[in-house]
Amino acid sequence: MKDNRKRIKRITMLALCTSLALLLSYVEMLAPPIFTGVPGIKMGLPNIAIVFILYRIGAKEAAAVSFIRIAITSMLFGSPLMFVYSFAGALLSLAVMILLKKLDTLSTVGVSVAGALMHNVGQILVAMWLMKTSQIAYYMMVLAITGTISGVFIGLAGGYVIKRFERIEI
Repeated sequence: MKDNRKRIKRITMLALCTSLALLLSYVEMLAPPIFTGVPGIKMGLPNIAIVFILYRIGAKEAAAVSFIRIAITSMLFGSPLMFVYSFAGALLSLAVMILLKKLDTLSTVGVSVAGALMHNVGQILVAMWLMKTSQIAYYMMVLAITGTISGVFIGLAGGYVIKRFERIEI
């Protein structure tokens, strides 16, 4: 009976985090480029939920929620191309964040910054492949700055949420 309650609580938390990530994706799409200053650059707000899940529930669950969010967001508000860019970025980002979390040497901020930077690398690699040019790699300098800033913000926010839910057994 107790295992069933724990399972239901876990599934409910994952559903809430998925919904929150979808909502934050939508909010981010509505935000004009003036908030970041550069068109195409986003804060990565849905990753607050991903960082929370990674630290509180697990890596497989964080990956599942991330990929479900990307698929639904691409279908509702984007395109197949958006899916490819987002999927590549998320795949590389999650791989690095999972590894760094396992090493347990960085805070949520450090893990988030590394994830943000790797997300940008993944998207640049896809752009280089699709456009058949390496010139797009120069854009990584801009993305490194904005990725670091957003990674710090997401890491701080994720750390805050993790701390707020510390006493709740998931």
